Amino acid sequence: MRVVCADVGSTYTKVAVVDVAGGGLVATAAHPTTLADGPLAGLEAAVAATRHQADRWYVCSSAGGGLRLAVIGYEQLVTAEAGQRVGLSAGARVVHVTAGRLDRAGLAGVRAARPDVLLLVGGTDGGDAETLVHNAARLRRWRVPIVVAGNADAAGEVGELLPHAVVTANVLPRIGVLNPGPARAAIREVFLRHVIGGRFGREFARLVRAATPDAVLTAVEVLADHTGGGLLVVDVGGATTDVYSALPPGAEQDAEAAGTLARARTVEGDLGVRWNATGVLAAATAERIAHSGLVAAAEARAADPGLLTMDGVDRHLAILAATVAVRRHARGDAGGRGRRDLRDVRLVVGSGGVLRHAEPADALGVLDAVLSDHGGGWPVPRAARRVIDSDYVLAAAGLLAADHPAAALALLSDLLEKEETRRAPTRRGS
Repeated sequence: MRVVCADVGSTYTKVAVVDVAGGGLVATAAHPTTLADGPLAGLEAAVAATRHQADRWYVCSSAGGGLRLAVIGYEQLVTAEAGQRVGLSAGARVVHVTAGRLDRAGLAGVRAARPDVLLLVGGTDGGDAETLVHNAARLRRWRVPIVVAGNADAAGEVGELLPHAVVTANVLPRIGVLNPGPARAAIREVFLRHVIGGRFGREFARLVRAATPDAVLTAVEVLADHTGGGLLVVDVGGATTDVYSALPPGAEQDAEAAGTLARARTVEGDLGVRWNATGVLAAATAERIAHSGLVAAAEARAADPGLLTMDGVDRHLAILAATVAVRRHARGDAGGRGRRDLRDVRLVVGSGGVLRHAEPADALGVLDAVLSDHGGGWPVPRAARRVIDSDYVLAAAGLLAADHPAAALALLSDLLEKEETRRAPTRRGS
């Protein structure tokens, strides 16, 4: 049986036709995403370009900017932080985080962030319930979809206050114990039903199974289980740069009240080689990474995201974006919370159009810059292979993992076998 696996992005729709019986990649194609006319037109054009028929479609999407999530917690350093990590793992772009009892100013701050979904958390099971109940009461008239994943003892009362909310298990049932699965699943369902359906209509929403970052994180989890070692994925996009990591078994991490995710994702909304090209330069300056002569080219890309050029600037921007994004991912916040020890990572995967369309040596050189970044305040991997997801199988594998796990694993195994990992010379992102 052949199936279509498609990622409908804000700029391009990428399609892979997969023979799920053997896990073989039959064909790939891409087409500009047609948001103005509805994304189905671009999806159908991309599928037609493969010149293959498929029995079933598996689709993920980040079209229209993806999922904007606001997190409201009980305490900034514990439950709000835990909620933010879970939101990122669900494929959301966390646009606002607040904690404590919501007042008028707090509600105004949430509203100004324009979230698609609210994640309401607070209190460990059996702990404080008053803040969670208070915040639920303040949100009764909100029309934005709400997922509640706080103190289980307050779930019934909160459900009565917010009858249209999705109430699920606590993200932080005990101090230091992070439980992301139920909230992640609930956010996914709300995203598909309200965000995708609301923006693009029910016909397209019926096809979409996940937010693209959620599908990629699923593939990261499958690949990490398969390799049995640490894994780092850097996805450099036009608007954001996403970083995924899976810690190797037994990796030591500092104990944190908000818990630690063995598999995690961060999204850097100011780092992209098109819409946010100028943000890349600003971030590199803040990180004291040298760069020069790129301002005009970055401004041109931000003004015209469809710009195609062979001037070498994209590679330089990709090095800067990837380096800054991985620094942030590994270091955690200013207080060191969320720090990731990636020294034992054995595999680094590069993704994103700027890497897929580059010459192999140039694409691997972007990863080399990350692996030779000794000035970023994080210990780099000691011995890591590098591969480029040139056929864009990560999203496809994540989409297939539940229904066709053998095919998903075959796609990822083929990625490791096909990519030469040690040909490009080491390059620094200066």
